[in-house]
Amino acid sequence: MRIELKAQDGHTFSAWKTGPADARRGLVVVQEIFGVNRHMRHVCENFAQQGYAVICPALFDRAERDAELGYTQEDVQRGLALRGKISEAQVMLDIEAAAAALPEGLPRGIVGYCWGGTIAWWGATRSRSFQAAVGYYGGGIAATRAETPHCPVQLHFGEQDKGIPLTDVEAIRTAQPRAEVFIYPGAGHGFACEERPVYSPTDAMLAEQRTLGFFQKHLT
Repeated sequence: MRIELKAQDGHTFSAWKTGPADARRGLVVVQEIFGVNRHMRHVCENFAQQGYAVICPALFDRAERDAELGYTQEDVQRGLALRGKISEAQVMLDIEAAAAALPEGLPRGIVGYCWGGTIAWWGATRSRSFQAAVGYYGGGIAATRAETPHCPVQLHFGEQDKGIPLTDVEAIRTAQPRAEVFIYPGAGHGFACEERPVYSPTDAMLAEQRTLGFFQKHLT
């Protein structure tokens, strides 16, 4: 269901909330550059079925309220434009508000995809609200790879991602030797999204298994 949250700077925004009443772990799920659309709600429900209390903040609300995009090239350009109107500091304020809205007392993790993959990395390095962070094909991670994570990190990349060359992935590995970094042979950007042409069910399932195992280990 949709809820309203307030960031520390007074900004109010919507978020998707789901999960069982007896959840044992909390999770902030971070959107791609397409908003909290049908795919992101599907991701949230999958984690909820695994017993997580989930909140997915609508980060685009700072630029355009309730923006939900598809996956055409036009949607990509619109998503990039919306992202460009929101600062990294504002993003982190909204992430902190989402973390604070999870049920009190639960261990908290963060997982993000595309733009959200980079933000999940920042959740590890720029916040102390999380006990584990998982990022999928975050294009901005390489540029901020020297930041110090405050929790365990797991990262997923497609070998054929046209926006994230393997040299970037190797640079991340070198800078963060303690992070778990997985490369999926033949997979492209967005391989875990069932609505993209590059969707790879086999790779998506393996990445999900690794993600769930990682959170089960560290969110205790």
